[in-house]
Amino acid sequence: MRRITGTVQHYAWGSPTAIPILLGLPVTEQPVAEYWLGAHPSAPSIVDGVALDSLLDDEPEVLGEGSISRYGARLPYLMKLLAAAQPLSLQAHPSRAQAEEGFAREEADNIPITAFARTYKDDWPKPETIIALTEFHGLCGFRDPARTAELFAAIGAPVESITGPLVQRRGSAALAEVFLDVLSLDGDRMSLVTEVLDGARAHADDEGEVGEFARTALELDAFFPGDKGIVAALLMNRFVLQAGEGMFLPAGIMHAYMRGLGVEVMANSDNVLRGGLTSKHIDVEQLLTVVDFSPSPATAMPTNDLGHGVRQYEAEAEEFAVWSIDLGAQPVDVPGSGARILLVVEGGAEATANGDSMALDQGQAALVADGETVQVTGQGRAFVAGPGSRSV
Repeated sequence: MRRITGTVQHYAWGSPTAIPILLGLPVTEQPVAEYWLGAHPSAPSIVDGVALDSLLDDEPEVLGEGSISRYGARLPYLMKLLAAAQPLSLQAHPSRAQAEEGFAREEADNIPITAFARTYKDDWPKPETIIALTEFHGLCGFRDPARTAELFAAIGAPVESITGPLVQRRGSAALAEVFLDVLSLDGDRMSLVTEVLDGARAHADDEGEVGEFARTALELDAFFPGDKGIVAALLMNRFVLQAGEGMFLPAGIMHAYMRGLGVEVMANSDNVLRGGLTSKHIDVEQLLTVVDFSPSPATAMPTNDLGHGVRQYEAEAEEFAVWSIDLGAQPVDVPGSGARILLVVEGGAEATANGDSMALDQGQAALVADGETVQVTGQGRAFVAGPGSRSV
């Protein structure tokens, strides 16, 4: 058991206050979007003054034989704090097979990793889960096409030239056609975005789903004025998570976080296919290959109560697992196996292993090695991330 210190990421969409307050850092005007805990080579955490990826090269036993046999000598997951003050781009992530094929193809084509048109940065999938620490808003998956057509009609947006397939064809084929058609808007056709926004302003005070639909358009317009991605985003489900609720995002699911603070755990990858609300490269051909355009609701993922304040989030991922611990006076074993990261998000904890103890204040974290039994007590809440135990 060793103390681990993460890396702060200053992306423009981040909140200047949420993560610094949780970590006990000075608050400035600079946005703080993420705090990374893991061994991703672009921003590895520090343990005993050493970058975690280097430490694992020297001490693979920290990972454990089971993890190494499945994932190689690398930490298979990345744990983050994420604080969005404005919407992120529409995005989806590839499956393992898609990532392996895409990465190999771009490597063979000698496309530099840093190139604008590079899509695959590595050969790993990137399923992920977000667990809310505050009320958390986002977009996830595609709404039933017929209902989406009704919502456009309800705000009086005359966009039948775009939404027609939602009624005529329905299903994933209709959604794919409309989504990609929106991404191709230019010239005079951009007036369709203006029509949608005018309709949204007229219905922003409506109750129920119509009002939410209209306000989503206006919220996106505040950060991406007149962007055609706003219309693409309106094909998707709006979701709100309350503190403690989580959502799992498997490969192929289009999504975008909008605002809130949460704990994010994902496979250790940087593969992102963007689908709108961005100035970065949009690979339309790969979107057709990767994105699941099937309509489906956005629902919080189930949890499994393990007793004594420990709850496992049922993320259907092979590369990671995640638990929460409501800390109390009774000692609780840190769950899971392999190399795990224990992060205190509220209050404080005392972690004990082999007679040694470590005090962890809010925002502090510990690395737990494979085979190491660590017990925690305290007051507040902590999260644990570790390698997955399921095959999917």
